[in-house]
Amino acid sequence: MKRNAILTLTLIAASLMLTVSAVLTQTRPTTVPAPSFKTPTPTPTPRPPEVEDEVVKIDTELVNLNVRVVDRNGRPINNLRQDEFKIYEEGQLQQIEFFSKSEVPTNYTLVVDNSGSLRQQLDKVIEAGKILVNSNKPRDETSIIRFVGNDKITIEEEFTSKKQDLNEALDNMFIEGGQTAVRDAVYLAAQRVTEYEKSTKDDRLRRALVLVTDGEDRNSFYTEPQLFELLRESDVQIYVIGFVDDLDNEAGFIRKSPKAKAKSFLEKLAADTGGKAYFPTSVSELSGIAQNIASELRTQYSIGYLPPNDVPPGTFRNIRVQVVDGPGASKRIAITKAGRVAEGPVTVKKN
Repeated sequence: MKRNAILTLTLIAASLMLTVSAVLTQTRPTTVPAPSFKTPTPTPTPRPPEVEDEVVKIDTELVNLNVRVVDRNGRPINNLRQDEFKIYEEGQLQQIEFFSKSEVPTNYTLVVDNSGSLRQQLDKVIEAGKILVNSNKPRDETSIIRFVGNDKITIEEEFTSKKQDLNEALDNMFIEGGQTAVRDAVYLAAQRVTEYEKSTKDDRLRRALVLVTDGEDRNSFYTEPQLFELLRESDVQIYVIGFVDDLDNEAGFIRKSPKAKAKSFLEKLAADTGGKAYFPTSVSELSGIAQNIASELRTQYSIGYLPPNDVPPGTFRNIRVQVVDGPGASKRIAITKAGRVAEGPVTVKKN
């Protein structure tokens, strides 16, 4: 009898422990994973053992700027000399160490919104994308990213110079329902173009995104501050084609209308990275916009300077480029990224 009682108590205790464990498991908070591209992960290949090398510390490295110069009507000016430019970092004049106005190979990504809000424009967007692709020079490389929500951001074509493959990827785009995640798409695309440029080991390649969207974000994992922090650390220009006219223009008492908010966000993307924002009122404008972007990507000045080496790493440094006025005091406007994040001394290995 006593054995039966002990066995019964043991079973009751075990049952209570299982119940508590189940409750704790159910109430444990879950974390939402950051969005990522839907691509297979390659199997890593074994790396040979590393041989210790002598470490050398370099005080600083060249800051490279891609600079567009336009007149008051937005027309490019492509015949300027080095002595007509001045570069300021935090208000201090910097000495120019490198200057070129020759065409530089460009790696850019077309980032195209395929959500329902672009249903009426997609065919013309595809045509405009093909104009961009077909203007590529032999050493240019392009990738194509399609996005809807943060679970539907896909690489339709990896970086390649093959125009036929790129055009086929554009032809395969289609509208799909979902909560648009513009910030996530830009974040991942900027990361990817930067990583690809590092893999080529050519820091003179120009990097850019061409973003096509209405700009209204509904379901992104990354916040605006997180996105702009990444862009500050990346040397990526962003060109925007924004279809904002169909968004709600009704503002609240203390908030912007969806249209004003989307337009402001897209303008900031372009301005902070030294790119440009276009807001077509008709799809008939897309062909001309694509031609303009293709031209602007290539008619830029590459300017480099050695920055101060006593700046703490991670500090944001404001950059301003000035150009002397033209004949008759005609205004020339230099456009480049808003600044850079100081990297501090660079450590390299001496073989």
